[in-house]
Amino acid sequence: MPKALITHAGQCRGLSQPLRHTRLRRLVAFLLVILIAMPAVAFLPPVGRAEAQERRTILDMFFGRPRQQQRVYEDYGDGRNVYREAPPPVRRQPKPQRAKPRPTPVETPEPEIVAKLPDAKTVLVVGDFIAGSLSDGLQTAFADSPNIVVENRSEGSSGMVRDDYFDWPNMLSVYADDVKPALIVVSFGANDRQQMKIGAVREKYRTDAWMAEYTRRVAAFAALARSRNVPLLWVGMPSFQSPAMTADMVTFNGIFRTEAEKVGGQFIDIWDAFVDEQGKFVTTGSDINGQQVRLRGADGINLTPAGKRKLAFYVEKDIRRLLGETAAPGGDIPDPSGMKDLVVTAPTSETIVKTQPISLVDPELDGASALLDGDSLPASTGRSARDLLIEKGEAPPAPFGRIDDFRLVKTALAPETPETTPIAAPGASPSPGDAAPFPAAPALPSKTGTGPRLGAAPPWQAVPLR
Repeated sequence: MPKALITHAGQCRGLSQPLRHTRLRRLVAFLLVILIAMPAVAFLPPVGRAEAQERRTILDMFFGRPRQQQRVYEDYGDGRNVYREAPPPVRRQPKPQRAKPRPTPVETPEPEIVAKLPDAKTVLVVGDFIAGSLSDGLQTAFADSPNIVVENRSEGSSGMVRDDYFDWPNMLSVYADDVKPALIVVSFGANDRQQMKIGAVREKYRTDAWMAEYTRRVAAFAALARSRNVPLLWVGMPSFQSPAMTADMVTFNGIFRTEAEKVGGQFIDIWDAFVDEQGKFVTTGSDINGQQVRLRGADGINLTPAGKRKLAFYVEKDIRRLLGETAAPGGDIPDPSGMKDLVVTAPTSETIVKTQPISLVDPELDGASALLDGDSLPASTGRSARDLLIEKGEAPPAPFGRIDDFRLVKTALAPETPETTPIAAPGASPSPGDAAPFPAAPALPSKTGTGPRLGAAPPWQAVPLR
C-alpha cells in the first residue's frame, strides 16, 4: 500500500473517535431534556383552565368577556370535514308575570269656582303669614259663594313690632279705601317675639315697657279697624312646636281678646284646633271631615292645605253669621215673582167637606182591641188627683202618718179611777203616822172634748199610780 494512503487512513481513524463522542453527548443531552420536560408537561392545566386563569381587565369585570362561539365538526363521509360556527345558545324567556292591578288613587274633586257677582261683599284679611294661611282657607271655603270675595292683603314677615319694616296702621287705611270691605279679619303675633324700638330706645322682649307699648299698639289698630263701621274678627294664634313660642302665644291671645272686645270686635279662639287633649302641640289631627291628616309643616310653624282649611273653618261660621244670606252657598236667591206656579192657594169655603173623625185603632179587623190574656184597665169614674190639682189646685190627702198629715184622730181613753182619801173626824188632828208620804197634787181642770186632756199622758203611755 502506498504510504500516502496509509497516512490518510490513520488521520481519518484518529478523527472519527472524537466525533463519535460528540454525537453521543448530544444524544444524552437530548434525552435528559425530554426527561426533565415530561413532569412539567404532566402538571400543565388543561386549555379550558388556562383560559379561565387568564387575566381579566376592568372592562371584563364590569361588562364581561365576549363569549367565543364553539365550532361544530360535520363529517360528510366523502373525506371532507367542515367546521361551522355553532349557533348562539337560545336563552329561555321567563314567563311574563301578570301585573297586579294597582288601586286607582281617589282624587278629591276641586271645588267648583263660581263667578263672583259685581256687587259681592268683600272680606279683607290682614296680618302676618298666619293671616295668609287663613286667607287661603277662606278662599276655598267661599269658592261656591258668588256674593263673597276674600281679599288677601297679608304680609308674611310683618307684625305689630317692626313698624319700620311694614307700617300697618297706614297700610290698613290704604287697603280699606281700596277694597271697601264689608268685614275685616286680623291675625298678628307670630313675628312679634323680638325687641321693639320705642322712640330712640330699643326695649327687650317681654319687659314691662315692651308689654305696655305692645298693648297700646294692638288697641290702636283694633280701634282703627272698627272706625270703618264694619265688623272686626280678630283671630288668635295657634300653638307652635317650640314650647317657649307656644307660651308666648297664650300671652298674646289674652291681649288680643281684651283689646278687640273693648272696641266691639270679636275674638276667635282657634287654640283647640291644633292641640291634643292635654293642650300640647300636634302635627297631625282631624280635618273638617274628621279624617286624620297632617296639619302642620315639618318646621312646626307653617300650615298644610288641610291645616289652612281647618283654620278657616273656625272663622267661616262667624262670617256667615255676620253677613247673613249673602254668604250662603249657591248665592242666588230666587225671586218670588218667578215662582207663581209653585204657590199653593188655600181652598175656598165651598170646597171644604166635613169628614168624620177616624179612630187611631181603625180598622179593627178582629172585632176587638184588647190583647189576649190581658187584664183590661178599670174605667175611671171620676177625676184623678192630677185633674184636681191642675184644675182646682186641690192636692190629694197626705198618707196617714206622714209629717204633712194634719188630721186629728179620735182615740179612746181609759176611765180614770178617783183616788180616795179617808175623811178625818171633826176636830181631830191627823196623826203623824196617818200623814200621806207625798203632798197631794192639785186637781187639774178637766177639758171637755174628744181629744186627750191637757197635761195628760198619751194614751199609749202607762201612768203610774201614786
